Amino acid sequence: MTTPSSTTKTYGSAASNSGDHLASAFDGAGQSALHAIDGAADALSNKVDDIRSQAGAAATRGMDALRDSSRQLRETAGRATDSTIAYVKDEPVKAVLLAAATGALLMGFVSLLRRAR
Repeated sequence: MTTPSSTTKTYGSAASNSGDHLASAFDGAGQSALHAIDGAADALSNKVDDIRSQAGAAATRGMDALRDSSRQLRETAGRATDSTIAYVKDEPVKAVLLAAATGALLMGFVSLLRRAR
């Protein structure tokens, strides 16, 4: 026969076992959550590293393109200067007349702008 005291001990033991199982389950769930968080943090860190690498590569490409454009502009300006000097040497009278005509047109344009105000 069971006594009230033994029944209480049996229920207490069952409750203690249930509590231990529940604590163990929570501990396992907590460990799983920590592993998932670690995995997500690693993936995020890798993505940030990839983006940083891509941004650096894009900046390098941009600087290279700017450097190339600047070089091409200098070369074009150099060729224009050389051809202008050659033209003035070959045709000095035409060059002076062309410069005078250009100056007269610019002065006429400036005087029109002044009157318009």
